Amino acid sequence: MARKLSPTKQKILLLLSTGIDFGYAITPNRQWKVLKESSSLWRKINREKLKDEIRQLYQSMIIKKKENPDGSYTMILTEKGKLKALTYCFEDIKIQRGEWDEKWRMVIFDIPENKRAGRDIFRKKIKEIGFCELQKSVWVFPYECEDEVSFIIEYYDLRKYVRFCIVESIDNELHLRKKFKL
Repeated sequence: MARKLSPTKQKILLLLSTGIDFGYAITPNRQWKVLKESSSLWRKINREKLKDEIRQLYQSMIIKKKENPDGSYTMILTEKGKLKALTYCFEDIKIQRGEWDEKWRMVIFDIPENKRAGRDIFRKKIKEIGFCELQKSVWVFPYECEDEVSFIIEYYDLRKYVRFCIVESIDNELHLRKKFKL
């Protein structure tokens, strides 16, 4: 089992992975949210520890530095660093619950038996973030979540087996409204 990184190192990796999150943000509002969250994380980092933590990440080959033409340096995630950052992003994924727009987000999947582990983990993760099972491979959620679901789908490499729909009505909507306290 891999050793956990310190909270400061985790924040550094997550901040360096902002580009990945930004790329998955489909709408300008989501992109703005990613940028706001990353600037908030930077303010929470202990400045005294920052240089030491970056040096340790560099030595462990999680990040590398690239010298720019103007003499400044850019810190870049290595493949190993990207994997660690994605893991932390995945563990912390949450869906913001705002005002309901009266649309249902539906995830439908048909993942083959030879990918059973991915199917089981995918099902567990969407349940964990708040989806309600409508049928065995059909899950529903009332709030905007396309970016988060896309991230989970890509994380497990299940794109060709999973569909995401936005639905205006469902025949058992009253039951679902009760379940989600809408």
